[in-house]
Amino acid sequence: MSIQTAMDEYSQALRLGQKEYRELLMSGKDPHPAVLDDLLPENAGDVVTDVGLVEIPAERIVGVKSAGRITAFTASFRPLLDLKTEFAAKWISLCDAHLGDTGITDPILCFEYLGNFYVQEGNKRVSVLRHFGSPRIPGNVRRILPAQSEEPRIKAYWEFLEFYKGSQIYSVQFRRPGDYAKLLARLDKENGQVWTEAERRTFNAYFQYFRDAFQSVGDKAEGVLPEEALLLWLELYPFADLGRLSTAELKKSVAALWEDMVATSKEDSVKVQTKAEDDTKGNIVSRLFAGLEQLDVAFVHQLTPANSTWAMGHEAGRTHLEKVFGDKIKVRSYYDANSPELAEQAIEQAVHDGAQVVFTTSPPLSRATLKAAVKYPKVRFLNCSVDQPYTSIRTYYGRIYEAKFITGAIAGAIAGDDRIGYIAGSPIFGVPASINAFALGAQLTNPRAQIELRWSCLPGTPQADFFEDGIRVISNRDAPTQAKMFLDFCSYGTYLMDDRGNLVPLCAPIWLWGKFYEFVIRSILAGGWKREKGISTALNYWLGMDSGVIGLSMSNKLPEGVRQLANILQDGMTKGTIDPFQRRIVAQDGTVKNDGTRRLQPEELLHMDWLCDNVLGEIPQFEDILPMSKNLVRELGIYRDQIPAEKEVRNHEDTECLG
Repeated sequence: MSIQTAMDEYSQALRLGQKEYRELLMSGKDPHPAVLDDLLPENAGDVVTDVGLVEIPAERIVGVKSAGRITAFTASFRPLLDLKTEFAAKWISLCDAHLGDTGITDPILCFEYLGNFYVQEGNKRVSVLRHFGSPRIPGNVRRILPAQSEEPRIKAYWEFLEFYKGSQIYSVQFRRPGDYAKLLARLDKENGQVWTEAERRTFNAYFQYFRDAFQSVGDKAEGVLPEEALLLWLELYPFADLGRLSTAELKKSVAALWEDMVATSKEDSVKVQTKAEDDTKGNIVSRLFAGLEQLDVAFVHQLTPANSTWAMGHEAGRTHLEKVFGDKIKVRSYYDANSPELAEQAIEQAVHDGAQVVFTTSPPLSRATLKAAVKYPKVRFLNCSVDQPYTSIRTYYGRIYEAKFITGAIAGAIAGDDRIGYIAGSPIFGVPASINAFALGAQLTNPRAQIELRWSCLPGTPQADFFEDGIRVISNRDAPTQAKMFLDFCSYGTYLMDDRGNLVPLCAPIWLWGKFYEFVIRSILAGGWKREKGISTALNYWLGMDSGVIGLSMSNKLPEGVRQLANILQDGMTKGTIDPFQRRIVAQDGTVKNDGTRRLQPEELLHMDWLCDNVLGEIPQFEDILPMSKNLVRELGIYRDQIPAEKEVRNHEDTECLG
């Protein structure tokens, strides 16, 4: 290979470098490689370990150890010095070796910090190899360990170190704790499992293929990492598909998920809507012409109304829709979508049958719902869950804590010995808020009230335990519909237990799903809800008593004065003049959660992970929860990001403990 060819390559690399330099300067960015010595905290250099020879992903080489001659390179190691310099001569010599028979054989020497690499020796080797598109560059690596902390990026890096022990993979660098475990689960691997050389090469090749497609589709300004995008992509597609899909097919699948990828990478991507307000633009002409003669609506249930009161409640909502809209809508229901495969089949069938709106009525159906929404962008999909960061679907749930506050006030007025039992379902979003609202309601009518907390998702018999302990007023599940039988059953709502174990109904929070479904359908019929490109905010409906989605059923056995108080509280809750949490609140650990001067935001209420100081009990750990409840807690648990990931195995269970 002639020196002239190498000189021509340098001239081309120099032109590209000068262009990159100008572009970086114009965008306000540093045009030169980062300097590790400038990035390190004062004590970070104290712990350094030898990693050995590593095939370093070229894009992970982002800087140099010390300033030295950084002005000779751009941020991506393109040359900047004139052709007549000694630097250029050495670059050309290395280029000639790379293009010749010998190649560049000496590994570079560099430091690794937080997954990125900083060159100590071999800058020009990096420049030449990156110019020719080498995906990996061999290097002897020394690792600088950051001090452990609660900062998400640092926690994620320490998880990477465990991931690296088995995989020897550097190409993925997550920013959020838990993502490495999720990746392993979606690759059907255990944490700590040693990868074979073939598995490493396959993963690197597939990830490079995905990254190329991702970078050709997306906008770097959105700040989404390819590995984060891959994690979401793997929720819908098996990893092996990366070895089967054509480039066009892969790009299409990435483009369809792009807004969801952006949303899941942001911490503030979920908008919680607490009012039943449609998203029409107020243009009367557009409303008139957007009207539909008939809307085809489908409900997909995990189980059936015969074996699930949760499904029964949503079917009552369907019946309400049919009564309200008559022949303006056509409604179908699909049942027993109790596995990922059956869920996908049921949703596919609903779309095939002509559904324009699909409601999937339990959280475990969210993945199948998202997959269908990406495939059928003209169909509107909603999943009954909360805090899901997907823009392609909307989620919906109810502020059941509002009714719990009122039932707590009733329980406080009825309990004769200040002790009240509370049976909670599972530690998912919104449940601690319900427990605390009940406890605050009980304090309203009895300042000495103590709430003794038990969980139905744990082994044991809570009601029998309460009876044995002498507790006579108990709060249990929420009623799935307003049918009187659920209040009378006394296995729902709040009830009184006499010394012989007989149960007397008092009151029950109730779900009125029909009101939510009516709100959505009215909005769509009026021309609302347009799915638009470029919107990367997920919309979660979280409606309450003011929207009619949450109600309260009271027994005729309630004392009249207590009933009157409950009516006053319900009226205030509906009008927004009463807020259970706008008061001084002290948690179990003594911290003041509210000094009484502000209202807690919806995100604070949804993500509440503490209990009031008059609650006796604690939020259970994931490992203690019964198997039948674990899938729901993985999906919506308040500590879901801390739960160890598992292989892609789905439990088939009901979701009645949602309330």
